[in-house]
Amino acid sequence: MTAAGPSGEGSFAHLHVHTEYSMLDGAARLKDLFAQCQRTGMTAVAMTDHGNLYGAYDFWSKATAAGLKPVIGIEAYVAPEHRRHRQPVRWGNPGQRDDDVSGAGAYTHITLLAETTEGMHNLFRLSSLSSLEGYFRKPRMDRELLAAHAKGIIATTGCPSGEVQTRLRLGQEREALAAAATYRDIFGPDNFFVEIMDHGLAIEQRVWPGLRQLAAQLSLPFVVTNDSHYTSPDDAKAHEVLLCVQTGTNLADPDRFRLEGTGYYLKSPQEMRAVRTDEEWQAGCDATLVIAERANVGFSKSNLMPKFPLPGGETESSWFRKEVWRGMDRRYPHGYDEQRRAQAEYEIGVVEAMGFCSYFLVVADFIMWAKRNGIRVGPCRGSAGGSIVSYAMGITDLDPIAHGLVFERFLNPERVSMPDVDVDFDERRRGDVIRYVTEKYGDDRVAQIITYGTIKAKAAV
Repeated sequence: MTAAGPSGEGSFAHLHVHTEYSMLDGAARLKDLFAQCQRTGMTAVAMTDHGNLYGAYDFWSKATAAGLKPVIGIEAYVAPEHRRHRQPVRWGNPGQRDDDVSGAGAYTHITLLAETTEGMHNLFRLSSLSSLEGYFRKPRMDRELLAAHAKGIIATTGCPSGEVQTRLRLGQEREALAAAATYRDIFGPDNFFVEIMDHGLAIEQRVWPGLRQLAAQLSLPFVVTNDSHYTSPDDAKAHEVLLCVQTGTNLADPDRFRLEGTGYYLKSPQEMRAVRTDEEWQAGCDATLVIAERANVGFSKSNLMPKFPLPGGETESSWFRKEVWRGMDRRYPHGYDEQRRAQAEYEIGVVEAMGFCSYFLVVADFIMWAKRNGIRVGPCRGSAGGSIVSYAMGITDLDPIAHGLVFERFLNPERVSMPDVDVDFDERRRGDVIRYVTEKYGDDRVAQIITYGTIKAKAAV
């Protein structure tokens, strides 16, 4: 969202990096985005990814480092009925299908912004529950979830794919009013805004009269936004290519997916105010400053690593050492040579110095539990194969000395980072291992993660 205050000072920008079908829809590098905010005098910037908050911490930390206030948000998918109802719901007649641009009856959109850290945590919960309980084409929440986790959240009617706008285009003014009133009641009258944008699209312009009337009836404020998919106008062509990569088409295809309209870049406050001169638009520009000022979120760092339960009188270091040397005797029942002994002693010292003793004890614990319970475990994958400590403790099954593997690819005291042990379990019983770890170490110490590849020079070519 971009706008400007009365004296031209900056507000915040609306950034999309969409998920699933739309994962390759955002072409704004954070560094470039923040630099453009600084050049145009903006003091805050918002992230509203589609359907997830995976980038929240990275966005928050880098924006803060750049001297900008980060506003954490999500452009959420909302089920037209209950989140567990997994069938499209068509509100209009068959001739109005072009007006249901949100998801062919599967979902509409709503923009949610964290006003407080508690609100940000509620966004995290909503995002997770959308995937766990409401997934149908997209991760969807519903009004029940929104009402249960509304505290600390500022909401808007969303883009043209929002429920209110869709209802208006279908000629369902009564239903649009009822939807807006419901969301106002869920979030509170001071926390719900009528969102307006102008990219020269008919679907935007057709609902303006209805939005004006609805805002007046419910005493709702306007907020102006700009759908920003890249940083500068010069990025438009590259973004088109990115959309082609996403949809498996090429630029020569006349039917390829493309963004209609114009202006999908990070506009300056002055550019936003110049789009329209009417009272609602200017008030909506002012509202972006109000929201940016109200939004104050933060992350706190804490060590959530599980702690291995130690026998009485033992420390992590002492028990780790004992387990390694017991494992060495087990791996080499006829004794081990000086090279292996020295390597084990060296690795023990590195692990102790880096504070990872408990990590190795935990990983060895659940791997050995799996083996004892007849669950097939892979012998080794990744750089952990270079560690004789991992071999001794049963984490891997390859002798690194015999295979000439290098420990420093796994742990390097000159580059402090968490050890990364890739473990393969029989997929039929992988859930048993997750359950064991969760029950033993606590569900607040266990998480499943996702990783993303990036299209850098090599991948782009």
